[in-house]
Amino acid sequence: INISVFPPSNACIGRYILNMQITSCGHTYQRCLGDFYVLFNPWCADDPVYMDNQAHREEYVLNEHGILYEGVHKHITSRPWHFGQFEDGILDICLKILDMGASYHHGSDRDRCWRNDPVHVSMVVNHMISSHNTNSIMKIPENNDYLKGTKPFSWNGSVPILQQWYNGRCRPVRYGYCGSLASVMCTVMRCLGIPSRVVTNFCFPCSIENPLGINEIFDCTGKNLCGKDKLWRYHCWNESWMARRDLNQCCGDWQCLDPTPLETGRGSACSGPTWVRSIREGELDLDYDGHHMFTRVNSNYVGWLSQNNAQKTKFFCDAWPCGQHLITKSVGSEQFEDITGAYKYELGSVKNKEAYYRAYRRIHPGYCNASNCHIERELSSLKNPFLSDSGINMRLKMANCPMYGEDVQLHWLLENLRSENKNLKFNLCAQIITYSGCPMDQFWKDSVNISLGPREVKKIPLCISYSQYGPYLCDHNIMKVVAVSDPECGEVLMVSRDIVINRPPVIVKLLSQPRLKVPCTAEISFCNPLQEDMKNCVMTLEGCGLFKEPMTIDLGTLASNQQARTIVEFTPYRLGSHRLLANFGCHKF
Repeated sequence: INISVFPPSNACIGRYILNMQITSCGHTYQRCLGDFYVLFNPWCADDPVYMDNQAHREEYVLNEHGILYEGVHKHITSRPWHFGQFEDGILDICLKILDMGASYHHGSDRDRCWRNDPVHVSMVVNHMISSHNTNSIMKIPENNDYLKGTKPFSWNGSVPILQQWYNGRCRPVRYGYCGSLASVMCTVMRCLGIPSRVVTNFCFPCSIENPLGINEIFDCTGKNLCGKDKLWRYHCWNESWMARRDLNQCCGDWQCLDPTPLETGRGSACSGPTWVRSIREGELDLDYDGHHMFTRVNSNYVGWLSQNNAQKTKFFCDAWPCGQHLITKSVGSEQFEDITGAYKYELGSVKNKEAYYRAYRRIHPGYCNASNCHIERELSSLKNPFLSDSGINMRLKMANCPMYGEDVQLHWLLENLRSENKNLKFNLCAQIITYSGCPMDQFWKDSVNISLGPREVKKIPLCISYSQYGPYLCDHNIMKVVAVSDPECGEVLMVSRDIVINRPPVIVKLLSQPRLKVPCTAEISFCNPLQEDMKNCVMTLEGCGLFKEPMTIDLGTLASNQQARTIVEFTPYRLGSHRLLANFGCHKF
């Protein structure tokens, strides 16, 4: 007997058991025919997650290979990520996540009707990633201390994280960061049939006191001081595609979900789902956490100079840095797609200003009835009138693209815009900055006197050697170089540059043609580029459809310029296009 089951589009997702009841000669028999799973269906036009573009369905539902974008907005780096939503056991783990998070909406799990609504399912998953009190999937290390767990940047995919959580009696995995949290959520959502993608926002403000302003404080040497506000160099979150019936949407659209718990003034919490279009339009009353998401792409940046820990001087104010570059992986390509225009109109345009005024009235209740002119006057009063009147133009330009072990080469460009001489003293410094904007060690300082003739342009070379930054870089591959004028000169001028130090490459070479269920070999090689030993060297290999579980190879100590080569064998167990990932770690990074 062939039996076909057609669940309605509003059926609750989950695992079902199919029983057959037979009545014959007055006797009734029951037999279990098996079980089956019901998921959201982006191929079904009646489903709230329906997506009408086949290429988009293949990318945002079926693709197991992703790319995480990191670095800084002027130097974007990328690294591959295995979502692995079709690996054995992952679907059961995803349903377990819904079971554990059911109390987020209900006192008990008796009423499961919310499981047919992608909005409520996404809220439960979002909460379970890192915000659940006891059973969240992953924790973020406090104060960058991850000695009691795995290095946050050492993960290559979602499958080991989800398996460790499930096999560890649903206790949080230590440790992750925003990129791994967003990627794990993307895996769960795709596994449940909801189209999803990971988005990276460069220059992400995290402010507690002023929702639409981010403050960074520097001392007279240029050192970035640790304040309440943080300007994250990048931040990753998730977008999922669904029709919001709670907003009377008849068609699907992207909804923003941020699983990273961030300080909101009412404690740490995840955010979303928030309709991306409502963020662009400034319609903050329309959606969950709309005001939080709006401020994260529209805050002003203000720089302050602290003198003797008492007096502070505003020397820089700009609306540009925050949320000006939002990207995600392109459909069917390894390149990124700029989606900034989906979150905000072009800076300074009429629509951009109208959306900002609309949001400003909702964020600041005292201005709920204020005119646009009134709000604009208030914003203008916050700016220092002398910022654009210094007569000096400066910028720091990279002269090389440094890799770990190489010196950092920069050109400091100065231009006198006036028809008079300029004599200034500058203090220069460099310090390590975490991706989340926490200033670390200041490892380099210098001072220089600059004389500029009328309309003169100068290019001054700067060099920071590996011996200066190497002992401090560790897992944080971002440094900040600052040049700030001495306050005694009368004018406070500053220029800064965030610099990414690239990791040495790992070379993967296939030695035989991969075939299904036939052993295949590959050569993995790595060369130590440093003028010192690399200790505790470990190579981790994994790949969906290639390795059932990650393979770890202990390489011990690598001497300076020593090349390590290792041959690995694996047996592909699934047809299709797969990616072999090799991740190298040592005591340096």
